[in-house]
Amino acid sequence: MWPVGWESLGQWGAGAARVEPLTGGVANDVWSVRVSGRLAVGRLGVRSDADLAWEAALLQHLDRAGLPVPVPIPTSDGRLFADGLLVMTYLEGGPPETPADWRRVAGTLRELHRLTRGWPQRPGWRSSADLLHAETGTRIDLGAMPAEGVVRCRAAWARLAGRRTCVVHGDSNNLGNVRMTARRVALIDWDESHVDVPDLDLVLPGNAAGLDDGAFDLAAQASAAWEAAVCWDDEYAVKRLAEVRAV
Repeated sequence: MWPVGWESLGQWGAGAARVEPLTGGVANDVWSVRVSGRLAVGRLGVRSDADLAWEAALLQHLDRAGLPVPVPIPTSDGRLFADGLLVMTYLEGGPPETPADWRRVAGTLRELHRLTRGWPQRPGWRSSADLLHAETGTRIDLGAMPAEGVVRCRAAWARLAGRRTCVVHGDSNNLGNVRMTARRVALIDWDESHVDVPDLDLVLPGNAAGLDDGAFDLAAQASAAWEAAVCWDDEYAVKRLAEVRAV
């Protein structure tokens, strides 16, 4: 008997099975799974087919370009996802530990940004520039936030408006989303990826991206505003909003 929602894993073959839950998933149920005799990762959520198709196409594009990412594994009949379930290759590695590690992460992020200039927006999402006027987008509802806080967030985003956009990972300074080996840096968990200004990805520990003081401050303010909005209204979001300075 499959757990509720996981019946679709059978579409990856008769031997497909869940192995153990993985930490880090907030909006999704994430498990290691075994498909065709190999270890993989299954992520079950409530995203639309259009949303998942965008993510799957992005990961395939990055893989073809040589960027290490989890690659969608098709169902037995060739689909890249089924009923909200996405199955991807499992990537070995550990988190970044040193300033040099984080500089390697910054290099990987800049390559992501280079490879996705002009990429279309994820269906239903809004960029930080869009939210200067829009109120909602996927997990964001500015109407639920304090009005004064929205003013501060929009002021932070406005300082980066007009810059060239690309795909941003969206949670790249989370230790759990980086898998490093001596030879490569892989980013996992692309659930928050969308099109925005690259600065949002470059607020890394120790300023590993090497931004000058002014650029780092602009990026840090815009990033704090974004995380406050996308997580509102848990304790972390309140903390992040407090970091966004008044105009």
